[in-house]
Amino acid sequence: MKNNISSVPLPNCETVKSYAPNSPERKLVLDQYKKYYNKSIDIPMYIGGKNIKTKKTKNITPPHDHKHIIGKYYCGDKTHVESAINAALKAKIDWEKTPWEERASIFLKAAELLAGPYRQKMNAATMIGQSKNVFQAEIDAACEFIDFLRFNVQYLTDIYKNQPNSSRGIWNRMEYRPLEGFIYAITPFNFTSIAANLCIAPAIMGNTIVWKPSDHQIYSTKIIIDLLKEAGLPDGVINVIYTEPKMTSKIIFNHHDFAGLHFTGSTQVFKSIWKTIGSNIYNYKNFPRIVGETGGKDFILAHNSANIKEVTTALIRGAFEYQGQKCSAASRAYLPKSKWDSIQKELIKELKTIKIGSPYDCSNFMNAVIHKESFTKLTNTIKKIKKDKSIAKIIYGGNFDGSKGYFIEPTIVLTKKHNYFTMSEELFGPILTIYIYEDKEFEKTLRKIDTTSEYALTGAIFSKNRSIIRKTLYQLRNAAGNFYINDKPTGAVVSQQPFGGSRSSGTNDKAGSYLNLLRWVSPRTIKENFTPERNYRYPFLGQ
Repeated sequence: MKNNISSVPLPNCETVKSYAPNSPERKLVLDQYKKYYNKSIDIPMYIGGKNIKTKKTKNITPPHDHKHIIGKYYCGDKTHVESAINAALKAKIDWEKTPWEERASIFLKAAELLAGPYRQKMNAATMIGQSKNVFQAEIDAACEFIDFLRFNVQYLTDIYKNQPNSSRGIWNRMEYRPLEGFIYAITPFNFTSIAANLCIAPAIMGNTIVWKPSDHQIYSTKIIIDLLKEAGLPDGVINVIYTEPKMTSKIIFNHHDFAGLHFTGSTQVFKSIWKTIGSNIYNYKNFPRIVGETGGKDFILAHNSANIKEVTTALIRGAFEYQGQKCSAASRAYLPKSKWDSIQKELIKELKTIKIGSPYDCSNFMNAVIHKESFTKLTNTIKKIKKDKSIAKIIYGGNFDGSKGYFIEPTIVLTKKHNYFTMSEELFGPILTIYIYEDKEFEKTLRKIDTTSEYALTGAIFSKNRSIIRKTLYQLRNAAGNFYINDKPTGAVVSQQPFGGSRSSGTNDKAGSYLNLLRWVSPRTIKENFTPERNYRYPFLGQ
């Protein structure tokens, strides 16, 4: 019997653990790392609550030790795509009728499990499979994931509480129905939390999901599914497939019940998908919701009033944390000529202290890039830069070694050309390009920042001058969906800096806020009249 209006626990952002030497969390995560690293696991697909294995498998190897096999996953074909769709549609019948409190409690329980017994499992899996150092894993796979789980419950209640006004004798209500059909989630390798949230955000609103994770995030995918199963998620709400992308897309984007896409990945792939959905629009029961976060060419701009050490720290952390493989990573910087010599000296001094290697060694600030294809693309980029001597030069780094792991040094490029290709094209690696501008040409530099790249994800301004900050915010109002003042352009926190950009960086539907969850519902207005009229005649009709 439903006889209460529930209030959910007040969410707070999860506290980030330090993993300092001799801390208990450091010992726990390294013990879990060793346990995972020294055994091999099988990872099946997960469809309708069943583990699905096939005759075709692929090995999983850590990017920082690519000859070491830690497990294998089972590859599916078109029958598994169809089974996942059918499982999602079948589960939806009960899931969308499940009281919101019961849906919420599953994800709140998952948050507590992740904050406790699953924390180091999720962190270790992310460190091994995605080559993240322990701190980057903590802020992503543990804390951000926990925050998504807790705050999505709060956002659900905020949305449901948003009701229309009613006049005398009338009761107006708003229902927030899940979408009619199934949701397809395509998720990236670089953030375990984002991969999970692309499924969880629609699911908490009553939708069911077909999930295709990146081939290079499958190790932590297994832990996500284990976590959600233990929290009580019903069979078929989230179905995981490891299938060939083009074949999968052909089946899903032709399906009558395709209701929406939740995507994070490359801009070109997203544009291609959007075109395919448009071409198939007459096949669908409804207009599908298309939500995507894509590429970035994120910038740091320093004014001559900026503090040198603050700028240097932001450049290093913004560009080289997680090997520059964040959508928000700083990959272009605009620095004033009057400060360049001092910044360069400080920057190179600090870069020389950076260690690169396995995440198991917590003294390594950087680890490996994700796979051979990325390593090849980035090293070819470095080789091209070295040939363009009249336009650009590498002033630090530029070395790499792929013999054991896909390791690339933090690389600083100095260019004379503001629209050099490394200033405009997304590279997704540890390469930062710097353009030095004349101090008196600050406003011209703002125009260059705004027009050099097709992307508009994140950006930052460093200045002690308030009028300069105000001017920059206005001139670059469309150049970044997340803008930072005197801070690096990475590290958005759920509930604090809702994340997303526009232009070729996506649909700007702001993960980490109620705005994203609104995309996964179809509102229905209900009007109830307590005293219906009994005569069609209005007073104006009188003689």
